[in-house]
Amino acid sequence: MICVLQRVSRASVRVGERTAGAIDRGLLALVAVVPEDDDDDVSWLAERLVNLRIFADPAGRMNLSVRDVGGALLLVSQFTLVADARRGRRPSFSGAASPANGKRRFDALVATLRAGEVPVQTGEFGAAMAVELVNDGPVTLILDSARRRAGGRT
Repeated sequence: MICVLQRVSRASVRVGERTAGAIDRGLLALVAVVPEDDDDDVSWLAERLVNLRIFADPAGRMNLSVRDVGGALLLVSQFTLVADARRGRRPSFSGAASPANGKRRFDALVATLRAGEVPVQTGEFGAAMAVELVNDGPVTLILDSARRRAGGRT
């Protein structure tokens, strides 16, 4: 799973004229699923989202998690994170999981997170969405479970 994670003071996602999800302080996670992703990838990403210490403590150091600060999560599926634009002028998305597999893994991630204590909002899988956010910091991280499997930095 690939995730672009942004610390936000607020974020929302709209589908058409309807607000599908909105949070105040917390994390916006843009998530892509690749064919190799399995239950371990879902668990790994869920644990990271809840426990990464990227919020400031009273001394101003990134030492608190979204759970610690009473924040929330907004998850948005975004298969375009797997885009391969090395050749030509149109990106290839062949590295993304099939829509059925992507939805299954994304829904599993949401369910895993909702079983915990951090509030979770989502966009709508497969829909055209408009995402608005105020990036706090700015703080933006890229998480990739494949790099974890390969022993690389995540």
